[in-house]
Amino acid sequence: MFKRVDKLQIDLPRPDQPDPEAAGVVQELLGGRFGEMSTLNNYMFQSFNFRSKKKLRPFYELIANITAEEIGHVELVSNTINLNLDGSVGNGSTNPDDTPLAPVMGYENKFNFILGGQNAIPADSAGKAWTGDNVFSSGNLVNDLLHNFYLECGARTHKMRVYQMTDNETARELAGYLLVRGGVHAVAYAKALEEITGVNMMKMLPVPDLDNSKYDHARKYEEKGTHRKLFRFSDDDYKLLDRIWNGPTPVGPPGELEVVDGLPEGGEIPDLEHVPEEFAPGFDEEQFRELSKRLQYEAGM
Repeated sequence: MFKRVDKLQIDLPRPDQPDPEAAGVVQELLGGRFGEMSTLNNYMFQSFNFRSKKKLRPFYELIANITAEEIGHVELVSNTINLNLDGSVGNGSTNPDDTPLAPVMGYENKFNFILGGQNAIPADSAGKAWTGDNVFSSGNLVNDLLHNFYLECGARTHKMRVYQMTDNETARELAGYLLVRGGVHAVAYAKALEEITGVNMMKMLPVPDLDNSKYDHARKYEEKGTHRKLFRFSDDDYKLLDRIWNGPTPVGPPGELEVVDGLPEGGEIPDLEHVPEEFAPGFDEEQFRELSKRLQYEAGM
């Protein structure tokens, strides 16, 4: 079972102004082949399909625990896209003859406005829908771990490229954080492979061969030691993670790897205003008030 906490894993800065172009490239980090939807679903199905869970418990726990963190990464990327799309089009008119969504005609990522209401969709930067074909769950533990290592390295490459495409602060905060956390996962899978096979995969890290300190928005997280922490996303389970996650960190500022009992401190989830031109969520102010009164809670208007 999954337990949900109503926070993002970090605070996301609000952009100074709408930036649909930045949102468009960040879509790759959500629904691309190496996006967070792929890491989530790869690890999730591998954890569902894992055989000999008791005999190979630490390895099962590692994959299952990282799955939970990846759910939060999907949420984080989606909110980054939404913040950059918010307010990018619309003149407040509810008259369709006023063409309130006309600016969309000049954007490449029209799908965010047609399929969604100025929001993230499960697709890549070209609008191609994410597919289950991106899931690799072979049933063979070494094969799956090797694939996961490769997947994290590919994801790291894409985050670096997106970082270098835009100076948008929200997108860079996201990419910097995910570079560090993705590095944790790459190291975790490398250490798991070494435990099983004796092959030192960590000699290959980092891939690409550029350390996170080159990126301002990643360096600050490494300075906090985030690159050394594997959060335990469970109240009572996954207590064998330290059988794999231990020893000195092979990447970033020196220190000992540690399993943290608990979640990241987290940040507030943005509460975006309704967009009447997009019929999202499809209520006017009077209807909000009526619903609030009917459900007997303060809607914060």
